[in-house]
Amino acid sequence: MSAKRLIAACFILLASPLAAAAQDADEEHRLAIELNALQPSERGCRVTFVATNHLEGDLDRAAYELAFFDSNGLVARLAVVDFLDLVRGRTKVRQFEFAGMNCAEIGRILINDLTECAGTDVEATSCMSRLSLDNKTSIQFGT
Repeated sequence: MSAKRLIAACFILLASPLAAAAQDADEEHRLAIELNALQPSERGCRVTFVATNHLEGDLDRAAYELAFFDSNGLVARLAVVDFLDLVRGRTKVRQFEFAGMNCAEIGRILINDLTECAGTDVEATSCMSRLSLDNKTSIQFGT
């Protein structure tokens, strides 16, 4: 093997763990939101989310505009949900009531937009750019 190839191979071997560490750090610094449950309520539909703040700092507010689609794919409603304060490293359960909405008719929930992201040592765009979603329900959930 030539000296240039040997140097290039060594560089690749040395850089690989650094790239993996940077990717792991990127994955650690995220805001995780899980759609956990939809439950019929007396007023309509109660939607439960589990949120974990893995960002660099505490959040004072994290609010999103949601689009609810019916089972035919038509937009049924737009609504803003505010997760309020989310302390770094903590998990919180948030429930939101949507009056007049039938849970059985919801086919998809889309995070349509970020309406507010404010906190200590957190960039205003982080709540969307570092958003990580999970879903425990049978409906579609995403961005």
